[in-house]
Amino acid sequence: MTRGVEAALRRHRLIAIAALAILSLLGWAWLITGAGMGMDLLVSLSPPSPPAPAMGMGGEMQMSNWSVGHLAMVFSMWWVMMVAMMLPSAAPTILLFAINPASRLPASKHATACFLAGYLLAWAGFSLLAAVLQVYLEMAGYLVPGQTAIEGRWYWAAILAFAGIYQLTPLKSACLSHCRNPASFLSRHYRPGAGGALRMGVFHGSFCVGCCWLLMLLLFVFGVMNLAWIALLTLLVAGEKLLPFGHLLAKASGAGFLAAAILIAVG
Repeated sequence: MTRGVEAALRRHRLIAIAALAILSLLGWAWLITGAGMGMDLLVSLSPPSPPAPAMGMGGEMQMSNWSVGHLAMVFSMWWVMMVAMMLPSAAPTILLFAINPASRLPASKHATACFLAGYLLAWAGFSLLAAVLQVYLEMAGYLVPGQTAIEGRWYWAAILAFAGIYQLTPLKSACLSHCRNPASFLSRHYRPGAGGALRMGVFHGSFCVGCCWLLMLLLFVFGVMNLAWIALLTLLVAGEKLLPFGHLLAKASGAGFLAAAILIAVG
């Protein structure tokens, strides 16, 4: 490999590292400022204490209004949150793709950006579904006002139990294995050109969603804007994907979620 090619690889890698760092930091900055939702941030490891639910004249829980603009704002909050939480653990795969000489052939000039875009598109799909779920729960009056957390210990126990069980399933292990082995993933699924890079990014992002989607839904227990749990889940996801004992960490966290679900249910 010539010095010119080596220099180009180093420059490309540095650009990729800078882009990932900036995207992640911007995401965290926006979350810390409230993500445009006009809500107070939570910093607590415990579920929020719900106030008494607002009841209508007929004794039924009142429904709140919704709008396309509100749904778009909730979607943007979830998507930026996913960018902030997931990019650190996805960085090894993205950077490995960035230093692949084939990704900088003339026909693939923007391949790394396309790979990243595909990855973020996969999480955009999850974010849209999460936003629709959040808006529905808001309309139905199931969320603690101002805290974006579901109300009721039986709901908490159910979500924690589902998350714990999923952590122990073969599907979770299969998705996690793909995320933990970027070289294997890239060699098996490589496609040339910008379009191929976009497809690869979506594919990798889909494995990532499959690995982590129920962990993200735990935010409905502790508060979608709870920075303590956002940070804790970010560290858990990164540990599962990057640490040598990541598979064991996933199973240990699953056992912990199940234990928490039982304690909440009987408490």
